[in-house]
Amino acid sequence: MPSPDGESPAAPSRYPDILTTALAAEMLHVHVEYLRRMVREGRIPAHRFPGGREIRFLRDELIAWVKEQPGEDRSPSAADKAQP
Repeated sequence: MPSPDGESPAAPSRYPDILTTALAAEMLHVHVEYLRRMVREGRIPAHRFPGGREIRFLRDELIAWVKEQPGEDRSPSAADKAQP
């Protein structure tokens, strides 16, 4: 039975459960420095090692975070729909 995100629960993920900054940026399709800035600003769930600079991300938290983000339709047809 597929999970709510449409994937089979037994399907292996391309990404591990715990991600480095580089892997999380790759998964989210953003630049590493942009992801670090989002962490500094507290805009994305991240876990920092005590007393260290290392940051780790939980894959499932990132997926849930992405799903919670409000979307904006930027397609050309969206502009046509907005006009009366």
